[in-house]
Amino acid sequence: MTPDPGRPGPAAATPAAATPAADPAVERTLRRLELTVLRRLDGMLLGDHLGLLPGQGSEKAESREYSIGDDVRRMDWAVTARTTVPHVHDLIADRELETWALVDLSASSEFGSGAWEKRDLAVAATAAVGFLTARTGNRMGAVALTQTGTKLIPARPGRNGLRALLRGLLTLPRTAHDRPQRRPDPAAATDLAAAVQGLLRPPRRRGLAVVISDFQSTDLGWERPLRVLAARHQVLAIEIVDPLELALPAVGLLPVVDAETGAMLEVPTSSRKFRQRYAAAAAAHRRTVSLALRRVGADHLVLRTDSDWLVDIVRFASANRRDRGAGRRAPVGRAGPAADGSPARPAWAGNR
Repeated sequence: MTPDPGRPGPAAATPAAATPAADPAVERTLRRLELTVLRRLDGMLLGDHLGLLPGQGSEKAESREYSIGDDVRRMDWAVTARTTVPHVHDLIADRELETWALVDLSASSEFGSGAWEKRDLAVAATAAVGFLTARTGNRMGAVALTQTGTKLIPARPGRNGLRALLRGLLTLPRTAHDRPQRRPDPAAATDLAAAVQGLLRPPRRRGLAVVISDFQSTDLGWERPLRVLAARHQVLAIEIVDPLELALPAVGLLPVVDAETGAMLEVPTSSRKFRQRYAAAAAAHRRTVSLALRRVGADHLVLRTDSDWLVDIVRFASANRRDRGAGRRAPVGRAGPAADGSPARPAWAGNR
C-alpha cells in the first residue's frame, strides 16, 4: 500500500541516477569483501571455487592407483600403506561462480518512507552482490520481476557485464498505481512463486541464487520452489523493508492505494488498537517469512529504507565469512598442555 496521490513519499522523486548503487565509494568498500560460497560448482572455466570434476585445484578428491606420469607429490601414503599398492589422490578443479539474482521490481517496490525507495535498495543489493562475487571468470545474470512479467538479463562476466545488468534494471519502466482505479484488478498482483520457478527453468549451473524482494505476499507459495532452488544452489534471500510496513503513525484517516491492483483503502490510524493490531500482524508476517527462509536453508539479509544499507551488507558479508570459515575448521583435539605449561591450542589456530 502507498499513500494516496498528492502526498508522495520522500523517495518518490529519487532519480534513477541517484540510486545508492551508483556511488563510487560503495564499489570501493565492497571490493574488499567477498561472499563465501561452499557449494561445489560445475562450471567449465578456472576460478576460485570448488568444482565437481577432477583437475588442477587445491581440494583432495578420491584416491586411485598410481600410473606412469602421475605427479609423485600427490601420493596418498595412507591408502598406499593400507593396500601396499601405490595410490595418488586427485584434486578438485577450481571453477568459476555463476550468480543469478531474482530482483523484485514490481509496483509494490516503488515506495519508500525513508531515504530510498525499496526499488532503489533492490538495485543496490544487486550491485552489492555483484561486487562481492566479482572474481576471475565469475558471471552474474538477473531475472527482473515486473508488473508485465519477468525480464531476463543474461549472465555476463566482469565489471562491464555487471554495469550492463544494473543499467538494464534501472531502465525498466515504473508501473505503480498512484491513484485509485475505478475497477481494481486483483489479478494484477505479481506472483513471486512463479518468478522463483523461473530461476529453475532452464536448469542453470550450480552457483549462487539471490532472491531480492519485500516478500509481502500473504501466503508462502514461494517457499516450495525456493526449497527446490536451494537443493541445487546456495541461496541468499534479501528482504527489503520499509518502516511504514511495520508500524503506522497516528495521522487520522489515511487513504492508501494498492500500488499493484489500484484498490483504495481508508485506514483509521487514529485508533490505537488498530495501530497495535497492524504492528502485531506485521511482526508476525516478518517472523513467518524468516522461519520459512530458515526452513529452506537460505541465508537471510534484511535491508531497511531508513537505515544505512551499506553498513548492513558489510556486517552481513563479514559475518558470512566468519561463519563459513568456522564451518571449515577442524575439531579441537584433546592434546595435552604444551611444553611451557600453557594450554594446548587447536590445529586451526595457527601462529601469532
